[in-house]
Amino acid sequence: MDKELRLEESVDLSVEVDKKMFPPSDFGPWRYCDEEDLREVAFECDTKLSIMCDVGRTDYDAFLPADESLVSMVRVASYVPDIDKAIHLGNHVKAMGYEVTVNIMAVSHALERDLDEALDQLAATDFDVIYLVDSFGYFYSEDIQWLADKYLARLPNKQIGIHCHNNQELAFANTIEGIIKGANYLDGTIYGIGRAAGNCPLELLMGFLKNPKFNVRPVFDLIEKYFVELKKELRWGYELPYAVTGILNKHPRAAMAFMKGVHGNSCSEFYDELLNVDDV
Repeated sequence: MDKELRLEESVDLSVEVDKKMFPPSDFGPWRYCDEEDLREVAFECDTKLSIMCDVGRTDYDAFLPADESLVSMVRVASYVPDIDKAIHLGNHVKAMGYEVTVNIMAVSHALERDLDEALDQLAATDFDVIYLVDSFGYFYSEDIQWLADKYLARLPNKQIGIHCHNNQELAFANTIEGIIKGANYLDGTIYGIGRAAGNCPLELLMGFLKNPKFNVRPVFDLIEKYFVELKKELRWGYELPYAVTGILNKHPRAAMAFMKGVHGNSCSEFYDELLNVDDV
């Protein structure tokens, strides 16, 4: 395996586009943002900026033409049943000059025939990248291997990406499995920051790749200066409630509620409760 594989050189600001459903006054400026928000924190440089938008929660009119925006790539997040809508949204932003990825969420809940049909539909588009996503931190290495083979076989003219969540502390290991199988767009976040159990730690991924183009030392400094204390405040990353939802293939919202005092008094009670719930 070639460990000199390079990270896709983009900074995913993990923001959505439409402010109407979640006003900044209630949810802050970064759940949904616009170009003006981006320009307050970013500047034109060689680094590629990407944004993420959800199918069904995106204002098409909010996009500027790509040559007027700091953004180069739009990442369309969609569940398998909504692939038609994802393609419609992706075609819209592709026509405006952006690179487009489709991140298929909650694959662990999808029927195989439905996933196959979605991949076949995406194969017929001119989108740049299709992402294999472990939304619930449920997958093991053999799952990543099997799914990556499927994506590569059904998307012969696409780049494949991998995006893993860390419920069972496997996000880094599963990202490596994706690399081995041929994924070459790799998602990671500084110190694993992200909703609930978080994501593959970027610093570990940089260390694994050992590409001289990437200098991990400033990332270490950034983590020590800001992220160690921030993690204590926000509590992302591996914790028992997130492990429970990962093991049981459940959405992390249940674990987040448990950590706020809902769903029983202990993780074992929480586990037992989720065992008897069809969909959480």
